[in-house]
Amino acid sequence: MILAYADASRRTNGAGWGYLCAGVGTALFSMKAIFIKLAYLPGGGLEANELEVVTLLALRMGIALPLYLCIGLWTVSQYRKAGKPLPSGKDILVTAALGLLGYYICSFLDFSGLKYVTAQLERLLLFTYPAFVFFLGRAFFKAPATGGKSIAAIALSYVGLAMIFAGGDIAIGTNVPLGSALVLMAAFLFAFFQLFAKDLIGRMGTSLFTVVAMSSASIGVLVHFAIAEGGDVGPALAVPSRIYMLGGLIAIFSTLIPSFLMNIALGRVGAQATSVLGMLGPVVTIIMAVMILGEPFGLVDAFGTALTILGIAMFTKIGMGGNEKS
Repeated sequence: MILAYADASRRTNGAGWGYLCAGVGTALFSMKAIFIKLAYLPGGGLEANELEVVTLLALRMGIALPLYLCIGLWTVSQYRKAGKPLPSGKDILVTAALGLLGYYICSFLDFSGLKYVTAQLERLLLFTYPAFVFFLGRAFFKAPATGGKSIAAIALSYVGLAMIFAGGDIAIGTNVPLGSALVLMAAFLFAFFQLFAKDLIGRMGTSLFTVVAMSSASIGVLVHFAIAEGGDVGPALAVPSRIYMLGGLIAIFSTLIPSFLMNIALGRVGAQATSVLGMLGPVVTIIMAVMILGEPFGLVDAFGTALTILGIAMFTKIGMGGNEKS
């Protein structure tokens, strides 16, 4: 089904598939924080936040890797069946490197940050990554300048965040400054990933790009896990069954499926335009965090969140008025 969407998205002249995939992918990615926070809760012999970040990442990628490899074999067979040349070795290597950046390093930073902050704050901080796309795009990719309106919209989004940090109920945790810094670094690096990915997706196709990037990230995580455990991974994997279940949910519903959907969107409508439906992310996370995790959400949080979403929405609209869709 996902691969069929990818093929359809390449054939269609409109951007409809891109926006649909961005919306669904964003919602599924937003559930990741909920699953991770559930894994960090005490239970089954584990204390709160006792689960190691690299162990949870290894479960996620260990489950996802065989699925990506199967999809990769199918994709290569389709290339050969259609008589299409496979991507160059250079494109494969660059994609593998991007996978390490976007899906290994960024994920490690994000998973680490969630040990210290609420799921809602994590999602809002990640939500501001279009600001990094904007500044990095202008600095390194000669993106079209959209003037002071973009700066004002970005400033508005960070005013909302500042309000939450100053008096919001969701800015709580064991170490909010550290957790926030880790998540913001993940957002910054993911902006780099998105900017570099668009051209490669266009040349390689969504399916093959995603397979190579995610497989590379999975191998990186598993090597990290093995080294961290001194080669003896058995004790680290002796975790409660609920951790395996949550690892599977993260792998399938918050990694495998949305990774294809978001890369389809990137290939069709670009990095900045993909974020147009990213405003669904904080909303989904807020609802799920309150309902499932019992996290607080007060009036200051609501106002600050509204300003952040409004600022990014205004910025995205301004940016899409330029050449981003071309």
